[in-house]
Amino acid sequence: MQKNKKTVWDTRTLVFLGFLVALHIVLARLVVIDLGGSYRITVGSVCTILAGLWFGPLAGGLSGMIADILGCFLKGYAVNPLITLAAVTWGVVPALMHPLMTGSKARRTVVICVSVLISSVLGTLVFTTAGLVLMNGFSLYAILPGRVAQWALMTPTYCVLTCLLYFSPVTHLVQNAVVHRVKDDTAKA
Repeated sequence: MQKNKKTVWDTRTLVFLGFLVALHIVLARLVVIDLGGSYRITVGSVCTILAGLWFGPLAGGLSGMIADILGCFLKGYAVNPLITLAAVTWGVVPALMHPLMTGSKARRTVVICVSVLISSVLGTLVFTTAGLVLMNGFSLYAILPGRVAQWALMTPTYCVLTCLLYFSPVTHLVQNAVVHRVKDDTAKA
């Protein structure tokens, strides 16, 4: 968790991150509504957002990158660097805004939603759209209206799912597992 400034990359942390990457791949590549071309409805990015919120920007960014690259290989796609950058953004931006999550649950909810909004603008509308146009040859004017509609539909969904999971007992499970490990390491030193 981010309560302690020290990044802990022990086995327990790697297992949590591996689970989030695997879940992201399943949700983004298998449990997906493919609308053809440049449009897909998926909630896999929620796993990357949670990785960033729970373990920090480096872990969030790496989990997004790994999930995107492995997902491309599994589906037989070429890796698109701009779309991979979008996946990284989903984990980094919420983690960078995590220090603002102080005070009431309502304030923390607003910070999560703002971070998801910024991530979705950068990830969905900027980087992924640019990747589809520059690397895949789609026409910007042809795909932009559909991408905006997809963004408008998925952003609130990401906000709701992220808040539900972040404020659930799962966060306390992750926090306790990591914090206990940090305490054990500092006691040994």
